[in-house]
Amino acid sequence: MKKYDNYKDSGIEWIGEIPEHWEVSRIKFYIDYQKGKNPKELKYSESNESEIYLAMDYLRGNPKQMLYVEDVENYVKVDENDILLLWDGSNAGEFVLSKKGILSSTMAVLNLKNIQKEYSWYFFKHFEPQLKQSTIGMGVPHVNGEELKNGFIALPTPEEQTAIAHYLDRKTTEIDELIADKKRLLELYEEEKTAIINQAVTKGLPRKDGRPSVSMKDSGIEWLGEIPEHWQVKRLSWCFDIIGSGTTPKAGSEEYYFNGEFNWLLTGDLTDGDILETSKKVTQKALDDYSSLKKYPINSIVMAMYGATIGKLGILKIPTTVNQACCVLGNPIHLHYQFAFFLLLAARKEIINMSYGGGQPNISQELIKSFRVQVPPLEEQQYIVQYIETECALIDSKTERTEKLIDLLTEYRTALISEVVTGKIKVV
Repeated sequence: MKKYDNYKDSGIEWIGEIPEHWEVSRIKFYIDYQKGKNPKELKYSESNESEIYLAMDYLRGNPKQMLYVEDVENYVKVDENDILLLWDGSNAGEFVLSKKGILSSTMAVLNLKNIQKEYSWYFFKHFEPQLKQSTIGMGVPHVNGEELKNGFIALPTPEEQTAIAHYLDRKTTEIDELIADKKRLLELYEEEKTAIINQAVTKGLPRKDGRPSVSMKDSGIEWLGEIPEHWQVKRLSWCFDIIGSGTTPKAGSEEYYFNGEFNWLLTGDLTDGDILETSKKVTQKALDDYSSLKKYPINSIVMAMYGATIGKLGILKIPTTVNQACCVLGNPIHLHYQFAFFLLLAARKEIINMSYGGGQPNISQELIKSFRVQVPPLEEQQYIVQYIETECALIDSKTERTEKLIDLLTEYRTALISEVVTGKIKVV
């Protein structure tokens, strides 16, 4: 990498040395900002008088529901690729590029003076960690406006600003494409694991040529199709000695939560794997006062019955109580607990499809109890579990290497921006 001929101390620790002919100045001399307004009403349908409301989901390219604002003259309008600052919330201090629309009340738009927007964008991404560290507010964090205005910015010549922006546009695009490729690879690994699990728990262990190793029969279950002839079909209620749920002790009551000693599982604790700890605990008094708050044994399987985590699974590796959104299947009778876990993973989509409710689908305990599943002999279940674990371990190893590579590429991207916008690397 090329360097400039001469450097000087910027006087700012997080900027460090800069090329001798660069300047450092307060941000307030080159930008001001305007915060968005909270709309009186949001519409779910577009009209001739409306514009898109720039909610965070929409800006991140994953809009759950497009929202629109009318009477737009009373709100702050922004254009494509304006620089926005997330002012309030858990990501306060993060800079993002805008789309055309109405600015959210939780954001501010930066108005630039005598500095190029493209260079500013990259410098502010370098400034971002400093700004995040200075957020204020006890409950919901928000940007410290004084810290923003009195922060510092490194100022190359206009020609260098242009060259820096062009260079970083090209290099970050290359890195982003590499990261996108690696993330797609992670998706393919997950698809491969799903296929391995689905094949093994519904058709048995495959032969080398991929065909079933035994004679098949119709399972009588539409989504399942054919299963090995010697397998049985049973309702889940016949396969577990325990099928139950839990409850939530009165919120805010310290006697039920303060210094709690018993695990209490929420659906947010479910990660489709082993449950080694819970995010919350409850007291003995909670167990005494709520008869539905039972401790479930190790190796029980938990499924989320509704909400954002519907269908999520976990295997208890600790005894725990649960809330009312969890269904627990314990003390298996005809199923090896790990085979049952993989079986429910494979059946999850079908179970969710059978749920009821419009805005928030629900899986009831009765649905789970009556759900029919395939049951191989116990010894065969153990062989299937060993096969799945061996094959998935190989994929997990590849996944881990790919995730580390994504982390390295992301770190390199951040470091490259920092080095270039502070003049440690010469790109002119």
